[in-house]
Amino acid sequence: MVESIEDQQFIYDGNDLGAVYSKLNTTFKVWAPTVEKITVILYETYNDDLGQKYEMNKSERGVWQLSLNGDFKNKYYNYIVLNNGVEKETPDLYTKGSSANGKKGMIVDFDSINPKNWKHHKKPIPINRTEAIIYEIHVRDFSVSEDSGIKNKGKYLAFSEENTKTKQGIVTGLDHLKDLGITHVHVLPVYDFASVDETTGGYNWGYDPYLYNVPEGSYSSNSLDGTVRIKEFKTMIQSLHENGISIIMDVVYNHTITVENSPMDILAPGYYYRKDYNGNYTNGSGCSNETASEKPMVKKFIIDSIKFWAQEYKIDGFRFDLMALHDIDTMKEVEKQAKIINPNIIIYGEPWTGGQSSLPYDRQLRKGSQKGMQVSVFNDDLRNALKGDNDGDNLGFVNGGLGFELEIKKGIVGGIYYNNNICNFTLSPGEAINYVSSHDNLCLYDKFVKSNPYNTPSQREKMNRLALSIILTSQGVPFIQGGTEILRTKQGNHNSYNAGDLINEIRWSRKAEFTETYEYIKGLIALRKSQKVMTLDSANDVINCLHFLETPYNSVAYELTSTYIGDYNKLIIVHNAYKEEIKLVLPDDDEWKILANEHEVNKTGVKSGSKTCIHELIVPQLSTYIICK
Repeated sequence: MVESIEDQQFIYDGNDLGAVYSKLNTTFKVWAPTVEKITVILYETYNDDLGQKYEMNKSERGVWQLSLNGDFKNKYYNYIVLNNGVEKETPDLYTKGSSANGKKGMIVDFDSINPKNWKHHKKPIPINRTEAIIYEIHVRDFSVSEDSGIKNKGKYLAFSEENTKTKQGIVTGLDHLKDLGITHVHVLPVYDFASVDETTGGYNWGYDPYLYNVPEGSYSSNSLDGTVRIKEFKTMIQSLHENGISIIMDVVYNHTITVENSPMDILAPGYYYRKDYNGNYTNGSGCSNETASEKPMVKKFIIDSIKFWAQEYKIDGFRFDLMALHDIDTMKEVEKQAKIINPNIIIYGEPWTGGQSSLPYDRQLRKGSQKGMQVSVFNDDLRNALKGDNDGDNLGFVNGGLGFELEIKKGIVGGIYYNNNICNFTLSPGEAINYVSSHDNLCLYDKFVKSNPYNTPSQREKMNRLALSIILTSQGVPFIQGGTEILRTKQGNHNSYNAGDLINEIRWSRKAEFTETYEYIKGLIALRKSQKVMTLDSANDVINCLHFLETPYNSVAYELTSTYIGDYNKLIIVHNAYKEEIKLVLPDDDEWKILANEHEVNKTGVKSGSKTCIHELIVPQLSTYIICK
C-alpha cells in the first residue's frame, strides 16, 4: 500500500534540506516521500556531462539523504529521481547555486565567493516602513540604454558603478538614486527564472520562477560559472547598502513556469500545487498553476527561502507577487521569521490573485486581511482615484476626473479609519503601499498621453508631477516606478514583460528634458524625510495631527500639526487638480513660508516666486503647494 504524501508522518521540520557544505564533507537531503529511488549525480564542472552517481538512502519523514566525505566546494550536482518506473534528472529544489539556465545545481561555499568585506559591510540605518521611499526598477532597464554612461549594461554590477553620466553630463545610475534620495530599491525578479536563455541573453521581467534560491544568471557577466552570479549580485547589494540604500526582492512563490518539469513536481508529484475536485491544476496565478502555501511543506519552503535570502544575501525586504494566493497563516509566519532576522525588514505584496483560486477566499491575504500585521499591501484604490484606470482613457483626480476628493483623502491618511466617511482597509498607515504606477500596465506619462490626448505635453507633465506629489506627501509607504521622476515612457506599451530594451530601457536623456520635474520630486523626498509628521506610523497619530481644510471643487488640502523635534510646527499641503487656480483662506493671520510651489520644492523655503503668504494662498492649476510655520 502506497502511503499518501499528505500524511502527517511526512512533515519534516529540519533546517538542513539541500546540499550542506563543509570542507570535510557535504550532506544532501531532499524531501520526496513517494518516489521509488533518488541518486545524487555529482559533476566536476558546469560543462561536465558524465558525472559520478551516488545512491541516496530514504530515512524518516520522507527525506532522502547522503553524506559524501571530501571537499566538494562549488561543484555541481543534480538528483536522478525514479518514479513509476520513469527516471528524471532535476536540480535540487533547495539548491543555492546553479550552472547556466539551472541545468545543474551547485554545492556552494559562500565564504569562497563573497565580495571583500561582505560579512561586515555597512548597512543603511534602520527606519520605520513609513519612512521608506521605494523605487521599483528592472535590473536591465536601469542601465542598458546607450546613454546611461554605465559599462556593465543590464548587469548587477551596474548598481556598483559610481560617477556615471550621459555624454551631456547628466548624472545616471547609482549616483542618480543617491541624489534622488530614495531609501529602498525594489528590483523585479532576480531569482533564477526560465524565460531568458542565460547563455544568449534576452529580455523578460522574470515572473516565471525555476530555481527560487539562485540569483538569475542573465544579469551576471558569466552565466556558465555558478560562482559569478552569486558574487556579482552580492556586490550589487553591498554597493547599494554602503551608499545608504536598502534592497527589496520581488518574489514569486505563487506559481512555477511549468508543472511537469519543475523540481517541485519531479520530487513530490502532485504535492506542491493546488487542484480542483476533479484533480485538475487550478490557475489562480493566470500562469497555468498555483502553489499550495497552506500545505506544511510548501509553507516551509517559502519560509526557508525567505530566511535564506534575508540571512545569506542581507535582503532588506520582499515584495510578494499575487500575495492573495498565499494563505494568511503562511504570511504571518513569513513576517514572524523574517522579523527575527531583521526587525526592520519590509514585507508587502499584491492583495489580489491572477485568476480563480481554489484557496478559500477568507484564507487569502486580501486587502483588509493584513490589519494588524507587519505586512503592507498595494493601495490600488488610491492608484485608480489618482489616474483613472490603468490602460484605458478613464480619468482620475489629477487628469480631469470629477468627484475623487473623498478617495484621495482616504489615501492621504494611509487607508486608516479616520472618521465615518474617510476610512478604508488599514489599521495603521504603514499597511498601505501608496503608488500610482508600477511595472505592470501603462507608465504614468503614457497613461496621460492616452487618456488626455488633447492636453498639452506641459499639462501632462504637471499631471505626472501632481500624482507623484500626492504619493510622496501621503501617510503610508510611498512607492514610485523607476523613471517616473523623469517622465519615463514605454511608447504606449502596457505589458512590456518581453518587449525588449528599446521599449523598457530608462532613457536618461529625459532627465535633461524634464529637469524641473526631477528636481521637484527630489525636493519632495527630501522634505518628507525631514518631517516626522509626514511619516506617522499609528492611526491615532494621524487622527491627532492631520486636519482637512475646506477647499474648492477638485482640490484637497490639509494641515499637519507637529510636536516632533526638527519638524515645522505646522504644514499645510494643497493639491489642486482643478483646471484653474484656486484660493485657499488660511486658518490664521500668521505669516506662512512656502516650501513648495508649482515650480520647486525646498525644505527650507522656495527660492522662486512669492516666498511667504498671509490670509490666503493662491494655488495654480495642476500643482501642489506646501507652506509651513
